[in-house]
Amino acid sequence: MNLKNFWFYQDVQEEKVSDLIKRKILAHHFNMMIVEVSFESGGIGVLHQHVHEQSTYVLSGKFEFEINGVKKIIKTGDSVYLEPHVLHGCVCLEKGKLLDVFTPHREDFIKKQPVNKSSG
Repeated sequence: MNLKNFWFYQDVQEEKVSDLIKRKILAHHFNMMIVEVSFESGGIGVLHQHVHEQSTYVLSGKFEFEINGVKKIIKTGDSVYLEPHVLHGCVCLEKGKLLDVFTPHREDFIKKQPVNKSSG
């Protein structure tokens, strides 16, 4: 993977995750990845776990997050931390966007990602 320092929002392809969820990989390299996830109200991030550390910041909207069986409502300005292998998911209560940061990067996301149009 070539090192890329600049990622321009308008050039990043949006990927449909489900009818109510879309995501954009905003930047990444081997050790880190940042992803914007857009939810329509009712969108569900199904319970799952992965080897990555994750931090999520709520850019907008309102979500019910479940982490290791504990459910909490989070909204614009709130954030969560997820250690590796923790079971987690969310339900979008009000249309919004999440900013996810992963370490290391999510190779499974990259394999699905369309090629970025710009270089740099």
